[in-house]
Amino acid sequence: MARLTRIALLLCAAVCVVGLSACFKKEPQHHTADTEGIYVTAGQLTYQVQLSRELNPAAVEDQAYLRGLPPLTTPPTPQEEWFAVWMRTENLTRKTAPMVSDFEITDTQGNVYRPLPLTPANELRYIATKVPAHTTFPRADSLAFFSPTQGQELLFKINVNAYQNRPLTLHLLGSGSPAPTLAEVTLDL
Repeated sequence: MARLTRIALLLCAAVCVVGLSACFKKEPQHHTADTEGIYVTAGQLTYQVQLSRELNPAAVEDQAYLRGLPPLTTPPTPQEEWFAVWMRTENLTRKTAPMVSDFEITDTQGNVYRPLPLTPANELRYIATKVPAHTTFPRADSLAFFSPTQGQELLFKINVNAYQNRPLTLHLLGSGSPAPTLAEVTLDL
């Protein structure tokens, strides 16, 4: 009987060790997402596209997203339109880490669209900064957090033909030339 008790205790201990080791396994890092809302890892941070859509300058809500255009920015031609992507960033690590500062959208025809550098007049604009450990951007006390999009805005001017060349892919780029894609998200259109 004592022998069976020892065997049972050893089996229980083995099961506990296996179970506990699973608790400490690192989650896999995804660098591509087939749709918005999926978290991707670029560098040391995690990013999530909250929303992407075309903007209508005549709509009251969209006028706020178009604030802070750089001086001398020309309005879209009849073949172009404003397109915004709102991003959420998380630092799940124990150290401060820099946000990705370079993005582009590509379509299936190889057209490349880069975001416009918005001025401080747009309080929702994406600002690449260093994110403290265990912190999320936009911060919980910011206008961007309380906005309907709950993300920091990247503003693009894209050709309307891009909708025929779907999917559109947002690339989070690293440094160097040519800049490597650290992560990419297929945008919902």
